[in-house]
Amino acid sequence: MNTDRLSNRLETVAKYIPAGSAFADIGSDHAYLPCYMLKKKKASFAIAGEVVEGPFQSARRQVQQEGLADVISVRKGNGLEVVHKGEVDCITIAGMGGALIAAILDDGKEKLDSVKRLVLQPNISAYSIRLWLVENGWKLVNEEIIEEDDKIYEVLVAEKGNGKDSYSSQIDAELLLGPFLSKEKNQAFRKKWTLERENWQRIIERMQTATETKETEAKRQELNWKIALVQEVLGNESN
Repeated sequence: MNTDRLSNRLETVAKYIPAGSAFADIGSDHAYLPCYMLKKKKASFAIAGEVVEGPFQSARRQVQQEGLADVISVRKGNGLEVVHKGEVDCITIAGMGGALIAAILDDGKEKLDSVKRLVLQPNISAYSIRLWLVENGWKLVNEEIIEEDDKIYEVLVAEKGNGKDSYSSQIDAELLLGPFLSKEKNQAFRKKWTLERENWQRIIERMQTATETKETEAKRQELNWKIALVQEVLGNESN
């Protein structure tokens, strides 16, 4: 693939990588993002990290085909294992679940000392990332939500600082929905949370025929709590 252009999802991630950065792209797949950034001279150096052999080999081939092997290091390893301390000032992780992204950051915490910015794109559960950032001294500085090919993606941008500074008194709702996103409430945001709310309501309806246990009661309470948070932000808006 020619990496002169990226998908809208990766293009959104790319625009938050500071100009001239040395960055590590964890779970880089075909190394499309590093190749794009280095071809466009928007970054000075990149690491393309992959834990799975197939994507690792695909990334190596892509980098070699693009003639970028001197400025992109393709490495096989789990999460931030592929990064040496002090080697990069930005880390991108895109296309994974939010809980997995948070776990990767937590497992590699000692590698983050020199890192000034995190650009994270979870496929699900951005909540897990926001919570990790608050608890680990990272402050959200921007968020974006986009729709591409009938899928909705969130991009979270964080820098070192007091994580709670990004949030208002409505921290529960903003951890779930995003402090920046819930203020802007663009079309993709409204669509995502309208669909989520409808899905939670269907689950609650199905639970009414299930045998009542402590687990089902706790699940019902959690879903009702989430529905109330979304309802408060969306009001009576529909998609």
